[in-house]
Parts: sequence; structure tokens; C-alpha cells
Amino acid sequence: MTVSTVSTPRVGVITFPGSLDDGDALDAVSTMGGQGVPLWHGDDDLLGVDAVILPGGFSYGDYLRCGAIARFAPIMNEVRRFADRGGPVLGICNGFQILCETGLLPGALIRNRSLRFVCREVHVRVETSQTVVTAGLVPGEVLEVPIKHGEGQYVATPQQLARIEDAGLVVFRYCSPDGLVADAWNPNGALDGIAGVRNEDGNVVGLMPHPEHAVDPDVGPTGGQPMFASLLERALAGAGA
Repeated sequence: MTVSTVSTPRVGVITFPGSLDDGDALDAVSTMGGQGVPLWHGDDDLLGVDAVILPGGFSYGDYLRCGAIARFAPIMNEVRRFADRGGPVLGICNGFQILCETGLLPGALIRNRSLRFVCREVHVRVETSQTVVTAGLVPGEVLEVPIKHGEGQYVATPQQLARIEDAGLVVFRYCSPDGLVADAWNPNGALDGIAGVRNEDGNVVGLMPHPEHAVDPDVGPTGGQPMFASLLERALAGAGA
């Protein structure tokens, strides 16, 4: 791991052409006590950050599958190396799609079952505490966060899905306010109500909801606060590794 020279965790946020939520992610990091570091898709240097966020948006215009072009961005080679060393990586919405396209996370995201863009607040149930964004949470806890996507339906082959479930790789599921997972609370048709997954080591996480929009209590729910708190804690721990 790269050694940080500051006591405040430095979290890099990558801007791709078409990114929309990079500024919001940087603001969320700052609000929660970290230092946001802007990163550019065309660079090949993560600038010694302690964690990386791939934000929401429409990278490269989503002219192919969402995230299919971004996977070839020069900086993604460094993200892969960072993840392989155990560095914390969070992909939000389009960032989740990019992580799936790169193979850092299993499965894929396709058009919503309704074939319509969805934008509203939802509830997600925490399925595991073994990740960089849920270490401070308890399985079964329910968080309120917003979603805004047209291609958020999580899919996988039957074999992949069985392995994902058996290995406990599901991080969040869409649910009712009291934690019930049912089709009525599934906003996009995702298999098994999956809203987010992790890799085997739990240092790479992708989710469709937007925790960066759920930090400031003056503008909405605060379900993103514990996710960013956990990410910053992990980043700070890694900074001294």
C-alpha cells in the first residue's frame, strides 16, 4: 500500500467524460472528514490516495454498454493494481457498471425491467459487514438512499448467482423500510433484489444507490453517512500500511 503523509485519509474520485457525480462524491468525502482528490481518466497515476471512488454518470456517453468504454481508460490499470493490493475501491451507479465491466466485480447491469429511468429514494438492507463500506454496520440494518438510473438491473448467470449468494458477496438488497426484501420494493428488477456486491476480499464494492447524495441532512436522507465513515476508516488504516 502507498504510505500517506497526512493523518486525513485521501480519497481519489475519478472523473470520466460524462461523469455527473464526481463533485458530489468529493463533497461527501470532505463532509465526512476526508480529503477528496480529483483524478482524471486519462492519467496513469492515483497520486498516492488511500481509497478510490468511481462516481455516477454516463462515462464516455454510455455509447456502448454502460462502463464498457471506461474500462479501457488509462487510470483503470492503476485502479486494478490498487485493488489487487487491497486498496479500498467504491463504484457508485456508473462506477458499479465500470467495475463489473472490468471484471473486478461479478455480474452485470442492464436496462431496468420497466425500461424507464428511475429516480427516487429507496431503502437497502445491509447483508454483510465484511466490506470497506459496511464495516461499521450490522447485517439487517436498513439505510435510506436515493437512486437515479436507467440501467440498474443487476444480472448474472445462474452459476454466477449461486456462487455470489453462497460466498456472501451481496452487500445490499432493496427492501421495505422495515427490511422486507420483496419484488414490490425492487425498483429495477435486479436478481434477488441485489443493490450492491463485493469482491472476495471485501475491498472492492459496487452499488447502484447513491450514498454521496445521502450525507447532508439538510437535503435528504443520511443513509450514506455510515458508508463513507467506514470507507474513510479503512482508508486511514491503509494509509499507514
